[in-house]
Amino acid sequence: MTLTTPITGGPTLAQERRIVTAIPGPRSQELMARKTSAVASAVGTTMPVFAQAAGGGVIVDVDGNSFIDLGSGIAVTGVGNSAPRVVEAVQAQVAQFTHTCFMITPYDSYVEVAEKLNELTPGDHEKRSALFNSGAEAVENAIKVARSYTGKQAVVAFDHAYHGRTNLTMALTAKSMPYKSGFGPFASEIYRAPMSYPFRDGLTGPEAATRAISMIEKQVGAQNLAAVILEPIQGEGGFIVPAPGFIPALVEWARANDVVFIADEVQTGFARTGDLFASENEGVVPDIIVTAKGIAGGLPLSAITGRADIMDATHTGGLGGTYGGNPIACVAALAAIETYLDEDLALAARSIGETIRARFTDAQRRDRRIGDVRGRGAMMAIEFVDPNTNEPDAALTSAIAKAAAAQGVIVLTCGTYGNVIRFLPPLSIPDALLTEGIDVVLSVLENS
Repeated sequence: MTLTTPITGGPTLAQERRIVTAIPGPRSQELMARKTSAVASAVGTTMPVFAQAAGGGVIVDVDGNSFIDLGSGIAVTGVGNSAPRVVEAVQAQVAQFTHTCFMITPYDSYVEVAEKLNELTPGDHEKRSALFNSGAEAVENAIKVARSYTGKQAVVAFDHAYHGRTNLTMALTAKSMPYKSGFGPFASEIYRAPMSYPFRDGLTGPEAATRAISMIEKQVGAQNLAAVILEPIQGEGGFIVPAPGFIPALVEWARANDVVFIADEVQTGFARTGDLFASENEGVVPDIIVTAKGIAGGLPLSAITGRADIMDATHTGGLGGTYGGNPIACVAALAAIETYLDEDLALAARSIGETIRARFTDAQRRDRRIGDVRGRGAMMAIEFVDPNTNEPDAALTSAIAKAAAAQGVIVLTCGTYGNVIRFLPPLSIPDALLTEGIDVVLSVLENS
């Protein structure tokens, strides 16, 4: 029997993989032609199909094809697409008002989101939050706050980092193509330190931290450093999980040197890694934590949450934005957070991770092209390599992703070297659908 999932205000979607046309189908081809003539060519798409409906663990295109969604819009729809509580909250808010600007006429949902973030993020200290629109915007404001608080300017990011596409966040981001190439000059006083990358550097966490700290002290100087910013598990850089002890050692050093430690949890936050926040895995308490993506079930919202003394150091009016903390996005966030907690989606993420890890670790024993299986929870990745040299194999990775898409499974690639497939399914995905999606990817790999 085919599983179904109800979507408030829309049809019930069969939770099945279903291919009824060639990919892309005729309607998607028509729309892609319109996109080519109307949309800037720099705005690319991973899939050649246009979505019509989504929910549970599937996306249905305009031609009636149903794809297993192992990408969640890049970790956004953790509660599932069109999650019932989110839809209900958004519909009610739209009927009341869509915008007043919180800086002009505030509203209670913004305050409630801030209260929830202050309560749920790591640490029991007094906190403050501020809301924005995108992850990049939140990262940029976290840097502003750290500089204001410390009176220092320098910021350290890490190899393989991704923090956004604005000018400052491009400077923080490590990868040139497609994110930085041709767009400089970039913001100044940004420095880069080596990341812990166990598969490639062979260092323990403390060893990798010593290497990074030594470079920071020699090339930047703690007396000049406002902040260190780090993704607890790197996203676009390849789902790199630092060796245990790396992040705690950095935090200890930062605290001892009056440097603000910023955890960029845009992709890792909200149950994605099996904890509500990835920083919790090693008991790390960031000075500032940046959240976005999964926070609001697909509505544009981001936040920075930090120690009250740090957050309150900036002058009144120094933070804000016309749409920051939009009321529709705020009620969506409250509904999404309620869903994460009530449905224990962190537990669901852990189960998803165990399934993916077991299947690909087993495959790794038979296929030396699988160099590394890594990640936590529903944020898992496979790094593909040349089995003879261990060099990254981007061509194989791209071929697998394209072939899986043609067979009705959406997977995303990433990595500095373009050789990583990442798995980011909705935490609401049915077990049978997840298993089928993995089956397709493994079948494609065996035939590649």
